[in-house]
Amino acid sequence: MEKFVTKYLHSMIRVTDPDATIAFFKLFGVEETRRFDVEAGRFTLIFLAAPGQESVAEVELTYNWPSEDGSAPEEYTGGRNFGHLAYRVENIYETCQAIMDAGHIIHRPPRDGHMAFVKTPDGISIELLQDGYLEPQEPWASMENSGSW
Repeated sequence: MEKFVTKYLHSMIRVTDPDATIAFFKLFGVEETRRFDVEAGRFTLIFLAAPGQESVAEVELTYNWPSEDGSAPEEYTGGRNFGHLAYRVENIYETCQAIMDAGHIIHRPPRDGHMAFVKTPDGISIELLQDGYLEPQEPWASMENSGSW
């Protein structure tokens, strides 16, 4: 039997506002690595990665342009049906605070100092995992879940 070599490339999520989504990912250190506008197909591909993870573990944002007649692009729902993307962060409390300060909801707060869930502007769940161990801290330890995650 022939052995196949498989390499993970990326996960793709469709977005309605690339700038808002990129700004959201920047809140926990994930940056744009490259972008392709495809005129013939009327879409843009934007690749994001955590530092040092370029071309290793990336997220592809696909933005479908409005139709030529000016009507709005397709609306996407059910982001949780995708599952989630996971990122390890240096300090989960500081990261969640920065996300909250930017006006986003922490759907599953890091009560245990280890794990939190947030959502992109298009409703895609993002799991944040603490690198190492942090003692549970307030206000996080007693914070309730908000919505689905």
